Amino acid sequence: MKITTYFINTVLALFLFSLSVNAQIRQEITLTNGWKFNKGQHHNAKSPEFDDANWESVTVPHDWAIYGPFDKEVDKQIVAIEQNGEQIASEKTGRTGALPYIGEAWYRHPFSLPNFDDTKKVLIVFEGAMSEPEVFLNGNKIGEWKYGYSYFYFDITEHINGNNTNLLAVKLNNLGLSSRWYPGAGLYRNVSIVVKDKSSINQWGTFITTPFIASNLAKVNVKTEVSGANLRLLTEVYDAQDHKVSTNETEQIFGNTFEQNLAVENPNLWSPENPYLYTAVIKLFDGNELKDEVTKRFGIRDIKYEPNKGFSLNGEVRKFKGVCLHHDLGPLGTAINTAALRRQLRILKDMGCDAIRSAHNMPSLEQLELCDEMGFMFLAESFDEWAKPKVENGYNRFFEDYAEKDVVNLVRATRNHPSIIMWSAGNEVPDQWGSEGVKRAKWLQDIFHREDPTRPVTVGMDQVKATMASGFGALLDVPGLNYRVHLYEDAYEAFPQGFILGSETASTVSSRGIYKFPVEKAAMKTYDDLQSSSYDLEYCSWSNLPDDDFVLQDDKPWVIGEFVWTGFDYLGEPTPYDEAWPARSSYFGICDLAGIPKDRFYLYRSRWNTTDETLHILPHWNWPERQGKTTPVFVYTNYDSAELFLNGESLGVQYKNKSTPQNRYRLMWMDVKYQPGTLKVVALDKDGKPVAEEQVTTAGTPDQIILDPDVKTLTANGKDLAFITVSVVDKNGIPCPTASTPLSFKVNGAGNFKAVCNGDPTSLEPFHLPTMQLFSGKLVVIIESIEKAGSIAVKVTGKGLKTGQLELQSKSLNP
Repeated sequence: MKITTYFINTVLALFLFSLSVNAQIRQEITLTNGWKFNKGQHHNAKSPEFDDANWESVTVPHDWAIYGPFDKEVDKQIVAIEQNGEQIASEKTGRTGALPYIGEAWYRHPFSLPNFDDTKKVLIVFEGAMSEPEVFLNGNKIGEWKYGYSYFYFDITEHINGNNTNLLAVKLNNLGLSSRWYPGAGLYRNVSIVVKDKSSINQWGTFITTPFIASNLAKVNVKTEVSGANLRLLTEVYDAQDHKVSTNETEQIFGNTFEQNLAVENPNLWSPENPYLYTAVIKLFDGNELKDEVTKRFGIRDIKYEPNKGFSLNGEVRKFKGVCLHHDLGPLGTAINTAALRRQLRILKDMGCDAIRSAHNMPSLEQLELCDEMGFMFLAESFDEWAKPKVENGYNRFFEDYAEKDVVNLVRATRNHPSIIMWSAGNEVPDQWGSEGVKRAKWLQDIFHREDPTRPVTVGMDQVKATMASGFGALLDVPGLNYRVHLYEDAYEAFPQGFILGSETASTVSSRGIYKFPVEKAAMKTYDDLQSSSYDLEYCSWSNLPDDDFVLQDDKPWVIGEFVWTGFDYLGEPTPYDEAWPARSSYFGICDLAGIPKDRFYLYRSRWNTTDETLHILPHWNWPERQGKTTPVFVYTNYDSAELFLNGESLGVQYKNKSTPQNRYRLMWMDVKYQPGTLKVVALDKDGKPVAEEQVTTAGTPDQIILDPDVKTLTANGKDLAFITVSVVDKNGIPCPTASTPLSFKVNGAGNFKAVCNGDPTSLEPFHLPTMQLFSGKLVVIIESIEKAGSIAVKVTGKGLKTGQLELQSKSLNP
């Protein structure tokens, strides 16, 4: 008799699931393993008797489309992109990433609740399902949702099959022409089962605020919605060291809501510089019997938005140093992974970034948890469309029926996160024109206010003149301008709020390690190789350069900060190459699709990171074809002046000045004649004395592979990741910036090869196969732990190169 590994794993998962359900009053079990998946139409897949033996076994979160292949014909759109100012429709081949996200697919998962009885309530919670999910249990449809980015849940108590096995089935369907970027496909965020008593705390039923804060005392207000009668609520607050600092007990209830005020003495305030978190433990009793218990982390912090003063956090005026992030994780697709998110935030933290905008949809709960912990303020966005379409099959189809439900779920699921400092009701919606759009904006803002009176609402507006004329911008709590730097002054005068937010800025384009000549500012500049120059002087028809935003941030006190488009490259939207194949991912990122910083990273770092030194030279210095030709040199630094040397000869001192925005924030030597050798920059302090230096040297023939991991120890949980930057050096250890050698990857031991990415927006090599060529001398290979501790051996080889080898360690979470 043959027993499959899948059968054994499923039985084990069911056994552990059964044990955990009975262990506590409330159980929240994430359904990770034991899923079966198939892409295609299966009319009877909802039935428990359906045979899925030949389906693929997968873990969730899961993105079915990221494995490719890239295909020019996938979601090829003949459109005029109005946001780009286009008037005539043309063929767009990589707009949604050229990956096969379109179509119907099914997921199935068995589970059991052996001691289920009529005192229990059971919910199923989805944190994101792309898209239009229909949910079935034991053959019965229990509900559906439409928006692929929304969190939602269903009460499945009446459909539970007693003590027997239950069969969960989920049908998803993605239409073409439904997105402006790569949306991903599948159960890409967590799915969980919540088992609790019928007398219990409602799903997302707690709301924690801090309405009064002084240096010696803070009031913590806790509202808790419950189901049941004759109940008592006990709330305890613990500090970060797990010391109990406050407690409150009450039997007084208003409708179905308890309200408690707890005093916390000498509060430690949350901020990006001090992301201090408290924990509320909320217990529900019937007499002396504990019926339910939830634990919620929160921060004590105060936010204000004031005319002519701007934004303040805990009484200190500051400006957002933010970036916009799409939801995909590059070569991992949209399947959420905490380790990948943490790496992104570490990179951004080093740049000095202190704020994130979730563009253009609900953020993952994991991202918010990390922002709470690591110290990032968060602008939580909801929609890219309202009732008027941008794409034929977009959210406009569901707006009237689902917008309120989606906003309610967004707010209730996330409102206890101290990182969230503002909501966004939409991005560049075509409804900015006319009175109907004004009514929709007010309607949505009122819903946000009803659900959360403590935070303001914005919309990212690109039709600024229309919103000035219609009153659309005037009614918003925070007027957000997407680009349109030439209209900031007009908007400030026209709008009554007394401040302006750069809700989306820059959209400068570049390809890591690629430099074009002559060096000049240009809009929508294209080249035969479908790359953009890393001199950071190229932008889009509607956008601008970073320096233009810096001027507004520095000179206008009523500009309250910016969110740069984007922190990382993302799949899809390959402007300025929307019409050119094989461009299939964006050029906007400060970091590339692999997460490797571009030169632009150091331009932002030189302004935003106020504690560490920044001194960065570009371009690289391997230009055999440019002997004697003018090859400008830029330096991004927090110092105001520096001296440049080529092979020991001074090329002069440059000073930052206000003659142009670029001269104000960059040091530029425009007349350097290329000669191989060493280019060195020496930074000078205010007295003209040398304080730091950096250099780049012409490299020889590639000789050896170098491996640089972001972490050396993983957790043996089957999901932790190590991101290894792979580069090539010559025999003297000098990086080879133009190397494009194909490499192969081999992993042994307590880990697996997960994915690889080189950051080239035109590469059609699949991410999930263990081979890829270098791009501008680098790539990133991703290693995933297994559920077993041990060492992980990583080996990288390439023709004519000395092998790169590395050993990582994977350790049990509870040794």
